[in-house]
Amino acid sequence: MTMLERQPAARPATPPLLPRSMTERTPTGGWARCLSLMLDEIDYGLLLLDTNGVVRWRNDRALAELDEAHPLQITSGRLGAQLPDDAARLATAVSDAAQRGTREMLTLGAGRQRVTLAVVPLAPDALEGQPATMLLLGKRQVCEDLSVRGFARAHRLTPAETRVLEALCAGVAPQKFAEHQGVRISTVRTQIGSIREKTGARSIRSLVRMVALLPPMVPALRGVVFEPMERWPLERATDAA
Repeated sequence: MTMLERQPAARPATPPLLPRSMTERTPTGGWARCLSLMLDEIDYGLLLLDTNGVVRWRNDRALAELDEAHPLQITSGRLGAQLPDDAARLATAVSDAAQRGTREMLTLGAGRQRVTLAVVPLAPDALEGQPATMLLLGKRQVCEDLSVRGFARAHRLTPAETRVLEALCAGVAPQKFAEHQGVRISTVRTQIGSIREKTGARSIRSLVRMVALLPPMVPALRGVVFEPMERWPLERATDAA
């Protein structure tokens, strides 16, 4: 197998850009190495498929995302789905991307494991002269734990304010958070006011949006497990606070 390379007309030939397979983690060439490392730093799962559904490359985030509970699974190097209906829809979307160059957004899985992914065709002759398709995995939650904590540190929030921010980003209403913590709602509103003052957010909605729009970076240390935030009851926070 050869690496994915793109050689536009009237330009010098470029070196291979991506590893040859999902098992080759150190592509040759400085720029190829940098590109592989760069894609591993993005906190969105990325996969490269050939026309047969074989995973020819994936970044570190995709490997972490595709756990036993994920609707998508990699078996013997091929990408598939746990549910038969999902498998058929995925195969059709990848085929359409390769043959007709169509893009599609799919929602797969059931219940809390539902995820959305984008199926994106690349150049018709991108992979060994054959079509290649990129899959971009969607998030399973709006605000990642690491993003929330990094945002809190950057704006010098107190531990109590950070807990409030975590709850708001999880969609918990201030009243529900106050009941859960056993404090007065006025205390929570004061903390929210302090968070908004420190961050410049005009409302809870804009505050959550600020966190959701943070650059999608992965932890600096691979394999580091962060203590998960509390899983709050799904109650939508409003701008009333």
